[in-house]
Amino acid sequence: MTPLDRLAATIAARKGADPETSWTAKLLAKGPEKCAEKFGEEAVEAIIEAVRGDRARLTAEAADVLYHLLVMLAAREVTLADVQAELARREGTSGLAEKAARG
Repeated sequence: MTPLDRLAATIAARKGADPETSWTAKLLAKGPEKCAEKFGEEAVEAIIEAVRGDRARLTAEAADVLYHLLVMLAAREVTLADVQAELARREGTSGLAEKAARG
């Protein structure tokens, strides 16, 4: 099991936790829209660090982005396995062809 798989499992396990004792539960309790907003904030922070060129800060922000992406997905009942299946479906397909197929 990869660290990302373990993180996804932890997020799933915390869905029913007390929001006073778990940041993940607190985010999920605020609803999918708030989870999406937080993901967007973290994505912007990662973009800023990518532009600045600070490798360590970008790495830390990228970890935050992945965490908040998984929380946002969990808020909408989409699992990491669902995303991995979609990536597997796309494997071997040119990115240009895949985008064209989506319309």
